[in-house]
Amino acid sequence: MVLTLAAGWLAQRAVVMIWQKSTGHAAPRDLDDDQITVIQAVGFAALSAGAAVLARRMTYKGTNRAIDHFVAKDRFAEES
Repeated sequence: MVLTLAAGWLAQRAVVMIWQKSTGHAAPRDLDDDQITVIQAVGFAALSAGAAVLARRMTYKGTNRAIDHFVAKDRFAEES
């Protein structure tokens, strides 16, 4: 759970940094703000959601790989 939260936090930081570099503007904090266009709100929401899903999937796969590795080591140690 901690790894998933950390991955989500890092993904959000990356999204904000990418948004600032590509648009030259700060990332929107309130998507309902009248100063933000619909295209900006939808684009930022899509980028954020995509980064969150990617982070969650990578964390899930990495955690499972690590668990499999440690379980395999324990089985090898028991057999020796």
